[in-house]
Amino acid sequence: MSQRKVGDPQIEALCKGFSKLSRQERETRLIQMGFLTTEDITILHQENPLTIDLANHFVENVIGCFPMPLGVAVNFVIDGRDYVIPMATEETSIIASASKTAKWIREQGEITTQTLGGLCIGQIQLPIVENFNEVKQKIESNKSELIDQANHSVARGIVARGGGIQDMIIRRIYRGDGHSMAVIHVMVDTRDAMGANIINQVCEFLKPHIEKLTNEKVGMCILSNLADTKLSQAKITIYDIEPQLGKAIVEGSLFAQMDPYRAATNNKGVMNGIDAVLIATGNDWRAVEAAIHAYAGYSGQYGSITQWYMKDNHLHGVIEAPIIVGTVGGVTRLHPVARICLKMLHVQTAAELARILAAVGLVQNLAAIKALVTEGINKGHMKLHLSNLALASDATQEELPLLKQHLIERLEKQKSVTGKDVIEILNEMRKKY
Repeated sequence: MSQRKVGDPQIEALCKGFSKLSRQERETRLIQMGFLTTEDITILHQENPLTIDLANHFVENVIGCFPMPLGVAVNFVIDGRDYVIPMATEETSIIASASKTAKWIREQGEITTQTLGGLCIGQIQLPIVENFNEVKQKIESNKSELIDQANHSVARGIVARGGGIQDMIIRRIYRGDGHSMAVIHVMVDTRDAMGANIINQVCEFLKPHIEKLTNEKVGMCILSNLADTKLSQAKITIYDIEPQLGKAIVEGSLFAQMDPYRAATNNKGVMNGIDAVLIATGNDWRAVEAAIHAYAGYSGQYGSITQWYMKDNHLHGVIEAPIIVGTVGGVTRLHPVARICLKMLHVQTAAELARILAAVGLVQNLAAIKALVTEGINKGHMKLHLSNLALASDATQEELPLLKQHLIERLEKQKSVTGKDVIEILNEMRKKY
């Protein structure tokens, strides 16, 4: 076994019992760990950190803001570095399962990540071309000049930061009506921006130049969210895992790899973690969702975005996915809570954020599969769902703790709890007390 990458023992100690602390105690520990400041806490305590005036600049026809719970997953050590993961989600158990599984990995394994490639894709479509080879030859012969023009005219900002247009690749698509479509992929290094706007501007700039050069009509100019030229990879290893558990997890993974019906739910579980961080950091979760699901069907059959296998008594998991995010520009810097969440992660680049997202998705996947092949998914969900059931009742603040305790006992006894059980228990409590 190679040297395992472990985190800071002081942070590990501060993560212990985190879920059992009061909110104030959790905030104090996050300050002690160096992930939040007292100023951050002040902003987070505001009833609505996003003002209506600012919201009015984000979208049209604003009538209000829609708050969502923001929590943190702890115990994460990625590439040997400690992280506290901000997650904005309304779904019960996501943060708890991520924290619990990250603790298991911290104690018995490790998470490593890397970036594979660094270019995003813009598409310039020529709907019908009579002579594809001639069009291809003209584009390739003039590629350097086209790239230089676009870099100096509309991409100066990202060029100054070390990025810009790096290449142009032309693809042929057979339309099925006897004609061919040509699609030019403009390959752009957007650095730490997600890059949607600059990519679209580059493609629009190149449109008249390509029409003049090829004597063909350009149809659409638009970025592609399926940036398979910029993948984020995360790997998890659980060393010396109990063999029966390891085998069960591998079998659960195989089910998702082979069956699209299971794969859809498997990948939704991965996105439970990824989306929550994307929302918290003000990134475009819809774009990443589209990219990952498209990539999951890349082979022609939709399958699992993750894979788990056993080797030398160790459990190994891997995710490779196009996760295009930004740490500069847009909502990531304008939304006050998104700014705090990015600062909490201590990320230096968009590539690092993308790798964290891949790691969180893989941890979430391990949590779900482990639950499914052991106690079942319902037990863990229901325990955490009990709070929602109790809150939905007319129980007073004084009654809630005892009501939750009775609900847990009912769950252990009959394996499920409904709203009817809540009313029955609450009535019994009031008669007795």
